[in-house]
Amino acid sequence: MAARVASDIPPGSYVNLGIGQPTLIADYLAPADGVVLHTENGMLGMGPAARGDEVDLDLTNAGKVPVTELPGASYFHHADSFAMMRGGHLDVCVLGAFQVSYVGDLANWHTGAPGAIPAVGGAMDLAIGAKSVYVMMTLFAKDGAVKLVPACTYPLTGLRCVNRVYTAESVIDCGPDGAVITETFGIGADELLARLTA
Repeated sequence: MAARVASDIPPGSYVNLGIGQPTLIADYLAPADGVVLHTENGMLGMGPAARGDEVDLDLTNAGKVPVTELPGASYFHHADSFAMMRGGHLDVCVLGAFQVSYVGDLANWHTGAPGAIPAVGGAMDLAIGAKSVYVMMTLFAKDGAVKLVPACTYPLTGLRCVNRVYTAESVIDCGPDGAVITETFGIGADELLARLTA
């Protein structure tokens, strides 16, 4: 999935990769494409995940995963990082999600479970500030419930902000006219549609 998302990121883009699965995308970006990765904790020019002797515990992404830095990497205050996110300076962000609606509403920070600690973090800033919002998620929850829904039932992160959803089964575009399956993997579009609307 990470490789598939990486193939859709335009060369020269400024990109934020959300916590969790989206961080894997860094390992599949071609250096020649000049994609510049931003982390909300204050770095431009993040490289792939750090391994072995590359690990420096002072050099992490927003998910606290050790990362590498590319030549020209820079560091800045957290407030400046959020100004970049809110100011429309990111071309793409890739986030995880609990639910995405057909028209691109995003719910990715809280399931509404009683007693759960709310922690929306920077997701709402990224969802509204980035020019394109991609979601990388499982299409079905552990209980089999579909996560691409007519309307989100979990608390919203952003309205009509998701452009594209990537799952192990498919790539789905979202927009004002609804969701469109554009690509499938190991399953036919008709069979996938039947599972989504069951």
